[in-house]
Amino acid sequence: MEVRGPRDEGRIRAVIVDCAIYKEGARSEGPSDLSDALAQARADGDAFLWLGLYEPTEREFGHVSEEFGLHPLAVEDALKAHQRPKLEVYDDSLFMVLKPVVYEPESDRVSTDELMLFVGDSFVVTVRHGASAPLAAVRRRLEAEPEVLRQGPTSVLYAVGDAVVDHYIDVAGELQVDLEELEAEVFAPDGGHPKTTAARIYTAKRQVLEFRRATGPLAAPVTRLAAGTVPFVHEAAKPFFRDVGDHLTRANEQVEGLDRLLSDILSAHLAQMGVRQNDDMRKISAWAAMAAVPTMVAGVYGMNFDHMPELTWTWGYPGVVVLMAGVEVGLYRLFKRRGWL
Repeated sequence: MEVRGPRDEGRIRAVIVDCAIYKEGARSEGPSDLSDALAQARADGDAFLWLGLYEPTEREFGHVSEEFGLHPLAVEDALKAHQRPKLEVYDDSLFMVLKPVVYEPESDRVSTDELMLFVGDSFVVTVRHGASAPLAAVRRRLEAEPEVLRQGPTSVLYAVGDAVVDHYIDVAGELQVDLEELEAEVFAPDGGHPKTTAARIYTAKRQVLEFRRATGPLAAPVTRLAAGTVPFVHEAAKPFFRDVGDHLTRANEQVEGLDRLLSDILSAHLAQMGVRQNDDMRKISAWAAMAAVPTMVAGVYGMNFDHMPELTWTWGYPGVVVLMAGVEVGLYRLFKRRGWL
């Protein structure tokens, strides 16, 4: 399908990932022209058009917004792609922002993409920023469940939200495994490399914070949808959104648990660092004390006085050496017994 505007009849860069008309829970391919397809969906009454876009430019999305009558503020938010999860209601459409979370097993990192949905009279427009939003899988799942798809555009809103929130739980489980490994490293006998461990802890802290920015603000929009007071949302969809809300609550609890675990790991790491520093200071102090004894004795007998005890004694030198060696052995055994060495 091509996106055409009233002032631009030429072909522009294809940004439409998929587009179809759904009637009575079944998919049907509509006209190739977007305006004709929307008109057909509205003429059928119980049908709707689902248009999926991937990172459209301002010019490309401008043609779509004109055809669907989207609010300019919502269009601006969809193009900027740096929004918090939210739900906004306009006169002619409903606008929702979701932030899918991506876990990269190769680097053990978490990143977020953005997904916007416009829901209106007989249409759904999804705008995806990033390569991880699970829209293709959601579309296939809905097409395999005609009973859910019969609820119209609301079914798309529910299915997309449900897929995003369920993936939150999966990512939280992956992060839990990583943090358990990090915790084991902190409490290992050697403790790992302090600088590397601290860097990993703070990196994980930033990732969990990014995770919370995706899950936390979504609670209020899902609560509104579950209450059934939002326009363009089917009344029968309230139980479905309550289920999404339950899953989101679980995800938020997991993220909060991860944050607390990271704080505990950081505190334990700092405590371990303090213990190691104390051990090092004790060892340094013990060796310094052992070095002080021969230094003191040698310093005393190194003074240039004529009348000093044992200076003319034949066994003076061997006696002093034996005395210093005996004191050193005694101090070493004492410090060893007390754990300073």
